[in-house]
Amino acid sequence: MKQATLILPLAALALATPALAGPAPSPEARLAKLLEGRVAGKPVDCIDPRVNSSTQVIEKTAIVYGSGHTIYVQRPTNAEVLSRDDVLVTDLRGSGQLCTVDVVRLHDRTGGWYRGFVNLTKFVPYTRVAAGK
Repeated sequence: MKQATLILPLAALALATPALAGPAPSPEARLAKLLEGRVAGKPVDCIDPRVNSSTQVIEKTAIVYGSGHTIYVQRPTNAEVLSRDDVLVTDLRGSGQLCTVDVVRLHDRTGGWYRGFVNLTKFVPYTRVAAGK
């Protein structure tokens, strides 16, 4: 009887595991989901970090700045070092804008340790398409 009592909770635990939900989407698939219903615009060298203060890191792929009508996708030259657990630290140079000449330092969210950096490329704006167009 003790075996049956132990097997039932273990079976319930196995059924509740997220593995049954299927594999997690790839970083490219997560980025594509964010860009659904949006159209890419002409890449720009700089963005205003105050307007685009919302930031999302797509692991080993990109940094997405902003929310709402227009978002900016940044695919750094060494994106393979990006982690969803990174804290991004940027020292803005000169204009107060975030530009391609700036370097973004990566720090571990838990310990705050320096993990490396990414070199920025042009920011690609993606604007939401109005319904019915």
